[in-house]
Amino acid sequence: MTTTAHHRRKNIRNIAIIAHVDHGKTTLVDAMLRQTGEFKVKPAEAQECVLDSNPQERERGITILSKCTSVPYKDVLINIVDTPGHADFGSEVERILCMVDGVLLLVDALDGPMPQTRFVLRKSLELGLRPIVVINKVDRPFADPLKALDGTFNLFLNLGATDAQLDFPTVYASGKEGWASLDHEKPGNTLTPLFDVILKHVPGPVANADKPLQMQVTMLDYNSYVGRIGVGRLMNGRVTQGQTVALLKTDGRTFNYRVTKMYGYFGLEKREIAKAEAGDIVALAGLEEVHVGDTVASVESPEALPPMEIDEPTLSMEFMVNESPFAGRDGKFLTSRHLRARLEQEKQTNVGLRIEELDRASAKQGVFKVSGRGELHLSVLIETMRREGFELAVSRPEVIYKNRDGAVLEPAEYLVLDIDRQYQGAAMEQLGRRGAEIKHMTMEGENTLRLECVITARALIGFKSELMTQTKGTGLMHHSFHGYVPKTAEPGHRAAGVLVAKEKGSTTAYALESLQERAVMFVGPGVEVYEGMIVGMNSRENDMVVNPCKKKALTNMRAAGSDDTIQLTPPKIFTLEQAIEFIETDELVEITPDNIRLRKKELNFSARRKNERDESE
Repeated sequence: MTTTAHHRRKNIRNIAIIAHVDHGKTTLVDAMLRQTGEFKVKPAEAQECVLDSNPQERERGITILSKCTSVPYKDVLINIVDTPGHADFGSEVERILCMVDGVLLLVDALDGPMPQTRFVLRKSLELGLRPIVVINKVDRPFADPLKALDGTFNLFLNLGATDAQLDFPTVYASGKEGWASLDHEKPGNTLTPLFDVILKHVPGPVANADKPLQMQVTMLDYNSYVGRIGVGRLMNGRVTQGQTVALLKTDGRTFNYRVTKMYGYFGLEKREIAKAEAGDIVALAGLEEVHVGDTVASVESPEALPPMEIDEPTLSMEFMVNESPFAGRDGKFLTSRHLRARLEQEKQTNVGLRIEELDRASAKQGVFKVSGRGELHLSVLIETMRREGFELAVSRPEVIYKNRDGAVLEPAEYLVLDIDRQYQGAAMEQLGRRGAEIKHMTMEGENTLRLECVITARALIGFKSELMTQTKGTGLMHHSFHGYVPKTAEPGHRAAGVLVAKEKGSTTAYALESLQERAVMFVGPGVEVYEGMIVGMNSRENDMVVNPCKKKALTNMRAAGSDDTIQLTPPKIFTLEQAIEFIETDELVEITPDNIRLRKKELNFSARRKNERDESE
């Protein structure tokens, strides 16, 4: 098919699905695949959320990695990109929106627009994309589709949408049941109304196959057989397998490569294809030095496309070799060489990540500074490495400051809290102590209070665990990147100190019983500990060195009640995110395939105490 400069391809639509976490993007894509015949698996192999191929995506219920798929409808190929809902993966979202001509904005009919909806919608509006609003989950109990629609319209206004963008079409749907309707009071039977709205309101891609080849790389993939793979939409021209192309780097360098393999997306499969033309979304192999933002062009007339802007990292952590006394018990990859190779591999495809190896000549040998878009972004990487058999230790997250016009700026988040009304006072006290700026406060139903505020990323570290404690596990919080604000005063540190084991051994119920009276314990009886390991949280501000391995002295005397059963409170078990939020600057999280431990950076307490005694004498 030959196209001219002002023509759009009629047989293709490129759309992205954007939404807040758990608002049903992936479930809706499942239904679209099923109803167009592209979801073909045996009943025994069927699974929910087929696009969530990453195990962590299934466990967390979120989309971490962007994925491409397509469905045919009325002789039109609809290319669909499932994008991350969490702002920590914003570098994925920004690139995806450059590949598409329209977006499906999913909004939960009960929850309404939420923070990550705000983040991704702002990105799409800035690019001039006209969204289709899908009010999803209208079959939920207590759902209020019209209220959700009003909230979405107000959100558009707050984000500065144009008149054309405010005139968005609305579809009411149930992704789980697989139907869509243009009337919220009349449930449908299929997703046909949604497909029709996509064909009507999403324009085909502007394409000129007769111009010289131009494609901007927006995603990276990797295959051990063909190497790095650049994914993007062909803006102009044609490309064939075996063709020699020019790779124009963002720094001005140019390399010539031969396209060894070329893939297209069909349903759930990535199939090898021989040729493609402007408007198609393709994956090209054979481009060894390819990175996001590079332009693939014709060798005869290479012309680079405008560079892409990707948000910079906001948080950094130190990844280091695990040097605890228990190092090497669980993991397979232990050395700095293993750590360096794995981080370099991650850097190949995780564009939002920055990796810097600290000076080897210093005391911090084998330490890597890893910067990302937030705690979730970094914790997903740590969890992935843990499951692959790595052992490592990580430090407390630190925010990345910016200097602009002589002022020091720090990243801020837009935070939304949903809490029971009875916990309003405790939540407001915490927000005030952390310097949050309240923007909105509304009642959602009879007992639920919604608080919206702007808070610095630095002050947000550790807030979630406190919120869960104060609201007895009922509070909900969501946040997204808001922007950079002038640096504020240092927020308060953790109010409580910790209990630190003074020797290596196995914990005893006898010792823990006396310790739990003035602390929250992190270990139960029969757990191996070492000197410097954190075993509990003190009831006071100071740290305290304790002996959780103390055994009851044996005597030949008996007293009434001496053999009463010891009653122990169950220990607090940290998840990876909770552990990272909990630690202070002088503490580390030790991560192995089987264990998560907290410890002090300085492990040799006995030597330190001896030095302190010598100095005092």
